[in-house]
Amino acid sequence: MAPSDSRPQGDVTQLLQNWSDGSKEALDQLMPVVLDELRRQAQGYMSRERPSHTLEPSALVNEVYLRLVDQNRARWRDRVHFFAVAAQIMRRILVDHARAHQADKRGGWAQKVELDEAADIYEEQRVDLVSLDEALVELGALDERQARVVELRFFAGLTIRETAEVLGITHATVSRDWKSAKAWLYRRIRKR
Repeated sequence: MAPSDSRPQGDVTQLLQNWSDGSKEALDQLMPVVLDELRRQAQGYMSRERPSHTLEPSALVNEVYLRLVDQNRARWRDRVHFFAVAAQIMRRILVDHARAHQADKRGGWAQKVELDEAADIYEEQRVDLVSLDEALVELGALDERQARVVELRFFAGLTIRETAEVLGITHATVSRDWKSAKAWLYRRIRKR
């Protein structure tokens, strides 16, 4: 889902800036708005996970919330910046969870997740979340925007339109980046 709400973008941005300036009242007003969006993102992401996954969407949102609230020195520029940071935090939590799951199995099979259910040539492709994260770090060194597109589409569950809005680029650019990044990641992960 899009990082949108019933408030005008400027109001959310102002609340974020007020929170950055230390306003507890702004944080209290902001959290119900962003928590709803974080819940939708977590539910969308977790719906693609295996049924036996031990992390529930509500636990993921709670962890993201705690890490965001702990960002007391953050200077939030706007809601786009906020949701971009939230997507990065969500990615870290999920990768850390996958690594812990792998460690518990003492080197057993890694957690499998779908790279993109709707992708025509990769429809049934599954990837190791830890390998995906490592490959995504490599991609980020080569093309930061493509890595951000993957992060927002895959980890935050945003559509192409929503990703374009967050990154301030065209839908066509997001589509090209998404297609190119998926192909690059697919090749990179298969080499591992």
